Amino acid sequence: MSFFPASRMILTRQALLPVSRSTVLLRYKGTTGPPPPENPNKSVATATPAANSAAAFPETESETPSDFATSAYSPVNTFPVQRSENDALDAASISGAPLDLQARTVRILKPSKPATQSGNWNGRQWRMDWDVPPKGHRWENPLMGWQSSGDFMQGTHIFFKSKEDAIAFAEKQGYKWFVQEPNERAFRSKAYAANFFHSSKKLKIIRTK
Repeated sequence: MSFFPASRMILTRQALLPVSRSTVLLRYKGTTGPPPPENPNKSVATATPAANSAAAFPETESETPSDFATSAYSPVNTFPVQRSENDALDAASISGAPLDLQARTVRILKPSKPATQSGNWNGRQWRMDWDVPPKGHRWENPLMGWQSSGDFMQGTHIFFKSKEDAIAFAEKQGYKWFVQEPNERAFRSKAYAANFFHSSKKLKIIRTK
C-alpha cells in the first residue's frame, strides 16, 4: 500500500487533475472487487433492491420455461398444464419431444362428404389435426405468391374410429383439444305421389323448393 502526497499533480492525456487533501489514492494487489472502506468503523452504503423490484421478491418471478432451442417465432413457450394423479400422464414428460409439440391445440372433427361424386369413406371416421399457431410460422413467397409454413405439424392428421378415442389420445399427449360436431341434415325420401297429398296450408307453386 502506498500513499501519494496531496500536493502532487497527476498527469493525464486530457488535463492536469489536482488531488485534494481529502482524497487518498490506494493501490491494492491481487484484488478485483471494490476497495475496503477507509475507516473500518464507518459503514459503507451498498446497493439494495427496490421494494417493488423482482429481486426483492424472488418468489414472484415467473417460473414459465422458455424454449430457447427453437426459432424466435416459436408459438409455444409453456409446458402442458399439470394434471392430477388420477389423470393420464403426459407422454411428452418421458418421450423427450421438443417443447413445440407439447402444449399444442388440436381439433377433432368428422369430415363431411365432398360435393363431388366421390365416396364418403373419410366421413365415417373422426379426424384430429393440429390447429394453426396464432403466432408466426406462415409467410408468403414473394416470387410465386405461394403460402409457406414453418410449422412441422401443419397438414398432419390422424384418423380415429370414434370421438372418444381421439379425445383420449389428445389427453395422453397433453394437448388442448376442441371438438367440431358434424352438421348433419336429415333427408327424408320423397315420392311422386306426395305432390297430390292434401295440404291444409297454402299450396306451393314450385314444389321443389
